[in-house]
Amino acid sequence: MSGFAPLPQPLNAKGEARRVGVEIELGGLDEGRVAALVAERLDGRAEQEDSHIWAVSGSDIGDVAVYLDIFLRKAQKSRLRDLALDLGREVVPVEIVTEPIDMEGLARLEDLRDALRDAGALGSGAGLVFGFGVHFNIEVASGEDADTVRPLLAYALIEDWLRSAYPIDESRRLLPFTDPYPTEFVRTLIGAGPGAARDLVTGLYLELTPSRNRGLDMLPLLAHFDEARIAAAISDKTSARPAFHFRLPDCRIDEADWTLAGEWWRWVAVERVARDDALLRRLSDAWLDDHGLVTLSRQHWAARAGRILLTAGIDGT
Repeated sequence: MSGFAPLPQPLNAKGEARRVGVEIELGGLDEGRVAALVAERLDGRAEQEDSHIWAVSGSDIGDVAVYLDIFLRKAQKSRLRDLALDLGREVVPVEIVTEPIDMEGLARLEDLRDALRDAGALGSGAGLVFGFGVHFNIEVASGEDADTVRPLLAYALIEDWLRSAYPIDESRRLLPFTDPYPTEFVRTLIGAGPGAARDLVTGLYLELTPSRNRGLDMLPLLAHFDEARIAAAISDKTSARPAFHFRLPDCRIDEADWTLAGEWWRWVAVERVARDDALLRRLSDAWLDDHGLVTLSRQHWAARAGRILLTAGIDGT
């Protein structure tokens, strides 16, 4: 896929282009080298803020953070902290985090990906303990309930197909955030329907899947609309923001045929399903028929969903 497919609903409620924050995890390069490459390729200025934290300011896509992705980086600076961070470098990814950017900005990140790969960046498949991923934080189209509920329902219906069409690296399967939505949550969400109120769906989410560790982590978006309710129910720190937190389980930056545009297509497929009433109904009815009272195989549904999506012009290849 040579370019980034446009969102089916490209503008927000203000008539402005919807933006996307991107997080890229990788190995093989230290934070300073990554920051230098970001600054060089995106015409910014790299500055070290701490031993393992860099900031690139004034780039073509705005400010970019680069750091070793471990909770200890937030601890008070000390020799012991820095030693622990150094020891963890072999398994802890360096993370690149952008501000919300537009489609042109996404294309510039593809150029950066090439530079990182050429410099020796490593991805998920380079080691058994390299659990690296890519996250997209996609601005919600509006504050209307439907623009929250319908993409969530669409994702829940095709999640098994997404995982099958884009297999997860084996090293990543051992980690808890690869867990799909619980079957009972999907069943209840289907029952609520695409026209359900966001308030109702928030309650279902908190009751049936109260976890940050999902492929589509809805908690930051739900907290944007009702922060006190989420904070009261979830112990994990949740930063409220008006965006879907779409967590892709792999970053295969060192593989020649891997692109950010290809990963982005997964979310575009979700939104295409969300905007198609007939397709949502067909997938919902087929999911209920396929699962019955007990779910025996997610792969069976993945294949069936794929056939339905293919008839709608959505192909996973």
